[in-house]
Amino acid sequence: MSIGSKIEWLKKELPAHVKLVAVSKFHPPEDVFEAYQAGQRVFGESRVQELTGKHKALPSDIEWHFIGPLQSNKVKDMAPFIHTIHSIDSLRLIEEVNKQAARQNRIIRVLLEIRIAAEEGKHGFTPSEVKELLAKENIHSFSHIRICGLMGMATFTDDETRIRTEFHLLSSLFQEIKSSAALKDAGYFNELSMGMTGDYKLAIQEGSTMVRIGSYIFGDR
Repeated sequence: MSIGSKIEWLKKELPAHVKLVAVSKFHPPEDVFEAYQAGQRVFGESRVQELTGKHKALPSDIEWHFIGPLQSNKVKDMAPFIHTIHSIDSLRLIEEVNKQAARQNRIIRVLLEIRIAAEEGKHGFTPSEVKELLAKENIHSFSHIRICGLMGMATFTDDETRIRTEFHLLSSLFQEIKSSAALKDAGYFNELSMGMTGDYKLAIQEGSTMVRIGSYIFGDR
């Protein structure tokens, strides 16, 4: 199947409430444009230099999402155009995104990354850390970011029970935070980004609103 055919198949496969983020990292702009021609407008990248290059080379109506680990000193490079950052894992990074968005007179959507996998090296807040963060009054005073939800990655394993358990944990945390005193009146906290090529069906069953699919669409690199 071509890239375009895979995009069309996924559009039919995914429920209407689930957004497809086509993960285009490590793939050339030509491949991204083929997906674009098939109607895809949301793409995910994990390296700032690669992202900024593709932003310059491709149509301006693409909605770019950053999904990889992010260093504070790189935020300024994508602040003029980035739509959503999925990988916010510290208060320091929140402060930097807000500062750079203010310089661009923009509001940047962010998702808080939660560490749900048991694997070493995973980034993100623990459930207790994110609840403590959101309980702080000043976290809601940043005027140039919008905390729109949570993101997490399950353990890389063939054990579906384990994957489902981790997704269920994240989904339950999302619902708890969404109904908390700090966010119960916020109409924008509604995104749960979980699920990739190998596990997106389980993620959707557990409540995902946004799936990040790359290798199925573009192949391995």
